[in-house]
Amino acid sequence: MLDLDPLMITLGMFSSMLVLLAMGAPLTWALLTVGTGAAYFLWGPSGLELMATSAFAAMDNFLLVALPMFIFMGLMLQRSGITDDLFEMIHKLMGGMPGGLGMGTVVICALIAAMAGVSGAATVSLGIIALPSMLQRGYDKRLCTGTIMAGGALGFLIPPSVLMIVYAFLARESVGKLFAAGLLPGLMLAAIYMLYIFVRARLQPQLAPAIAATERVDFFGKVGSLKALILPGILIGTVLGFIIMGVTSPSEASAVGAAGSIVCAAIYRTLNMKMLREALQGTAKLMGMLLWITIAAVFFSKIYIGLGAGSLITELVEDSSLAPYMVIIAMLACYFVLGMFLDDFAIVFITVPLFVPIVQELGFDTVWFAVLFILSMQSAYLTPPFGYNLFYMRSVAPANVTIYDLYWAAIPFVILQVIGLGLVVAFPQIALWLPGLIFG
Repeated sequence: MLDLDPLMITLGMFSSMLVLLAMGAPLTWALLTVGTGAAYFLWGPSGLELMATSAFAAMDNFLLVALPMFIFMGLMLQRSGITDDLFEMIHKLMGGMPGGLGMGTVVICALIAAMAGVSGAATVSLGIIALPSMLQRGYDKRLCTGTIMAGGALGFLIPPSVLMIVYAFLARESVGKLFAAGLLPGLMLAAIYMLYIFVRARLQPQLAPAIAATERVDFFGKVGSLKALILPGILIGTVLGFIIMGVTSPSEASAVGAAGSIVCAAIYRTLNMKMLREALQGTAKLMGMLLWITIAAVFFSKIYIGLGAGSLITELVEDSSLAPYMVIIAMLACYFVLGMFLDDFAIVFITVPLFVPIVQELGFDTVWFAVLFILSMQSAYLTPPFGYNLFYMRSVAPANVTIYDLYWAAIPFVILQVIGLGLVVAFPQIALWLPGLIFG
């Protein structure tokens, strides 16, 4: 091996990767190209053996079985008709108050997050179902699109979150602890969104008017609408209960969830071969992307970790004069900037192997830091120029809602997300109380 500065090699690898990404190369090929070149440069032909060992190391983890199961569950539920019934329920329960449909949409987003585990599911589903309904009833287009985009991002935080599973795989954390840690911050953030919508609707009623009196239902109609919660409530409670209470492993619970989603679709009488084929194909496409990224990222990270760059960066942080909390804030600022240009999976694979050892050396709880990371990724999905929920919403929004409107719509909710992030930084027990209660 050549006698070169590990830090300079690592910086060169990251710079080369960012240049390739800026040129439009897919993340997987950028990682593989730079990783292969660095391995050959450092160790010659024998360095390429690291690619094979990295692929086996990446796949030799039973935890990854949970990913396709949860993705399949989310896709099945998205197509089953449950989302339509949930919005109809909210329309009856909360539509009669100013801002009621907006606040109810946040509730549905939280429920879909607990069923699907990914951000795009709620954003696309409610962009199709809820957005036209709110616009038709006089809602401000920026308020309702911002609500749906921010609510959709709750899929990162409220379990079962696919991103949390990937984080647990890389950081060697307990998925059950991460799921428990994300629950209260997720509900807190949903409550912050609802409070904001409530205040805006009170101060500016024209932005979020109540539905017409002719559309409202009586008490018995409201109670009857609650039946829409039965199936998703049973499924969510079963899957999360199995994981958090330790009845099954996350992988086994994901299989229960996948089977339960098929049962739900059958009860809703929407289960057919076309729907099943589309859900399986969608799962295969997403998993193909995730597995290639996983293999490439593990290969990439093994090179700079093998050089000792991770330890070197940890030592540099320890030798600096920065206070521990300032280091955490610097990491979160780094996530915020990266989130403007990279997707969440790229960020988690690139930064977790570097940041988690530093967090451990500084004496912070890594489960708490995982929640901070997930909260940062929520902001990443709403920040231009490459916030994914902005593009999900643009794909389903009517023509009079421009990308310029969506950028403005995201701003107040990004501020709310930063406030939520600040609360978890200042009060770690928001994230750590429930895991401590369950796991001791």
